Amino acid sequence: MIYSFSFEAYHWVQSMVFVIKVINENPALLPNLTLGFRIYDTCQTVARTLHGTLWMLTGEDVPVPNYHCHGHTVSSLAAIIGDSSSSCTVPMAQLLGLYRHPQISYFATSPLLNDRQQYPSFYRTIPSDEFQARGLAQLVNYFGWTWVGILAEDDEYGKEGTRILKAEIIKAGGCIAFEETVPFLCSEKKAKQIADIIERSSATTIVAFCFDSYMIPVMDEISRKKIIRKVWVASESWSSSSSLSHPKYIQPLSGTIGFAVRTCHILGLEKFLLRISPLLYPEDIFVKIFWKEAFGCVWPSSDTNQSAGTVDTVVKPCTGTERLEMVNNAYTDVSALRITCNIYNAIYTVANALHDLSVCNPGEGPFHNGTCASIDSYEPWQLIHYINHLRFVNSDGEEVYFDRNGNSQALYDILNWQISPDGTIQFVQVGRFNGSAPQGQELVFNASSIVWSVGHRQVPHSFCSESCQTGYRKASQSGQPLCCFDCLPCSQGEIANQTDSVNCIRCPDDHWPNFRQDRCLPRTTEFLSYEESLGTALAVMSVICFLFPVIVIGVFVKYRGTPVVKANNRELSYMVLFALMLCSLCSLIFIGQPTTLTCMFRQPTFGVVFSFSISCVLAKTVTVVMAFNATKPNSSLKQFMGPKLPAAINLTCSLTQLIICIIWLVTSPPFVEYNTKIQVGKIIIQCNEGSPYAFWGMLGYNGLLAAMSFTVAFLARKLPDSFNEAKFITFSMIVFLSVWLSFIPAYLSTSGKYMAGVEVFAILSSSAGLLVCIFFPKCYIILLRPEMNSKDYLMGKKICIQ
Repeated sequence: MIYSFSFEAYHWVQSMVFVIKVINENPALLPNLTLGFRIYDTCQTVARTLHGTLWMLTGEDVPVPNYHCHGHTVSSLAAIIGDSSSSCTVPMAQLLGLYRHPQISYFATSPLLNDRQQYPSFYRTIPSDEFQARGLAQLVNYFGWTWVGILAEDDEYGKEGTRILKAEIIKAGGCIAFEETVPFLCSEKKAKQIADIIERSSATTIVAFCFDSYMIPVMDEISRKKIIRKVWVASESWSSSSSLSHPKYIQPLSGTIGFAVRTCHILGLEKFLLRISPLLYPEDIFVKIFWKEAFGCVWPSSDTNQSAGTVDTVVKPCTGTERLEMVNNAYTDVSALRITCNIYNAIYTVANALHDLSVCNPGEGPFHNGTCASIDSYEPWQLIHYINHLRFVNSDGEEVYFDRNGNSQALYDILNWQISPDGTIQFVQVGRFNGSAPQGQELVFNASSIVWSVGHRQVPHSFCSESCQTGYRKASQSGQPLCCFDCLPCSQGEIANQTDSVNCIRCPDDHWPNFRQDRCLPRTTEFLSYEESLGTALAVMSVICFLFPVIVIGVFVKYRGTPVVKANNRELSYMVLFALMLCSLCSLIFIGQPTTLTCMFRQPTFGVVFSFSISCVLAKTVTVVMAFNATKPNSSLKQFMGPKLPAAINLTCSLTQLIICIIWLVTSPPFVEYNTKIQVGKIIIQCNEGSPYAFWGMLGYNGLLAAMSFTVAFLARKLPDSFNEAKFITFSMIVFLSVWLSFIPAYLSTSGKYMAGVEVFAILSSSAGLLVCIFFPKCYIILLRPEMNSKDYLMGKKICIQ
């Protein structure tokens, strides 16, 4: 298999060489000691990684485990810097952990390496993916992207990063639209399959947890299919990739936003990189390959080297005198040193740890009995002790140290891929992420400087279902993720005052939703008031019904000596008229806003007053019957005649109703009820009768009295005409019973203020029926037919009114 030469990797190698050179020239750091290095190319394969690790440990080209040949002691191998890939670093760290040899990676980010039991000697100057995945999830959540696709490479880096990323996105309320893995050797068929999934998916946002080498086949297919209306979120492994920022990927990848390792400035590095030449460094095994790739030339008789590089179609000989200043590639680019900074920090970590070890004063050392380690013969685990306790400040003023899991600070730049005027991609920093910042403050953004992809002028949306507006709640779709939902309006009496509400909120009892069901408004109260037309009409009718008995009493008082008044028991007539006056007045208690007092006493008052009026009518009827029968010879009823009989009937009947009402008030009295269920948006203030049995018992008792009066009057209708008031009482009781029998279905079929209105109308109607049927004929004779108001006429045979 032929691998292409990586300018970026060679840049890292030369940067390491430069940093070691600077340290060796620094008299304040490791004086009288010189750092050296050996370089091994793993080619990103696990087998070569393990082979190279054993080669460095043993010093033999054919490594022999547990054997070393470094000239004098194993301590000459201070530490291993690498590897870059997590998949290669994991087995390497396991092996080095057995020997407690320090290993510092500048690019391996897998969270698996946090396990200090398996990897006790592993450190890294790049943050763990645990921080990155959490930061990417916060980034996705920041822009409101709830429907996200994930693309990950098929190794530890991609799998662990995806696992944490998914958990964080779901925890924040998002969902995963699709999850695809990209193999290291991605076939054309697999690339097309992934591109088709991306194209068909409704997810606008795609998080790619891949190295650029994994993504290139997929991006080739995406470019061919012209899939451009997607927002790519990049992990740090490709967020500043020179390979993917190639002009052919501009359309699909413009607007990409992602995490990148923070940058730094290394003084003198650019000058050093441009001095590299095959003529100056002939011992460098990579320099000729680099030269050939950088200048597109071919070294004479370099078949061996050609096999390692890419064959150039233009045959141009390499001389070694070409000028690197004229080249613009990943090697010469020092505008944004990111991984290079990690290499810088890794090497300075080793140097500072060695320095601290070398300046230890005997008796003040960190080991047993205050001993120190010798710089000439220290054990690897002793150097690990110094690395664990190391803190130093790098050239950019940033403090470098490691936590208990061997991780450095989680600091990231947030980059946005923007198209420059010359048509190339620029990596513009638009924010930062600090994993050690207080919760909620890790992410810092300058959102106004972000330029989105083609077709998106504002922040793109990425959701499975449209956001539910206020007044609606989310209802999950069967078999779909939580982010796929239907929007259902809130039920009656409920509101949703936020978008994407999971549940609706029920308004308090005294409030009701507005039309949009996003706000609770105070309910309007309703009761049978004097101000409204119905209440006014009933109040006027009550006053009129009160005045008529007053007028009749006046007539009866004025003509109290006439035969019509005398013949109809004046005292009982006055009592009936007084009772009818009270009946009219008690109806006013049913009008107006109900209170505790009015609710408690309006029904009992009505019941007692009506029982009093009906008992008076009953007493009149009984008196008529007994008066006729008492005139018969040898009648024993004469002893009961007189004022005591009607009084006894009246008192007995009224007291019975009074006792019923007292028991009602004591056991289950009526109370004020604020009914919110009868009418939408209204509070119906009404009286709850407490015990329905007591209420209907009270009405039933009045009905019983009326039925008794009707029966007695009906039986007495054929008595002699001079005493026959029973006919009028019979008609009055028919009217009374008809009204109250009609009242029952009308009352039960209404609600709210209309229940009170129906009862008031029944009270007034029945009162008016008694007044008209019993007293209007008498008033007619007294006022309009005075010739009939004589004793002779009343004692005559003809009593009909003509």
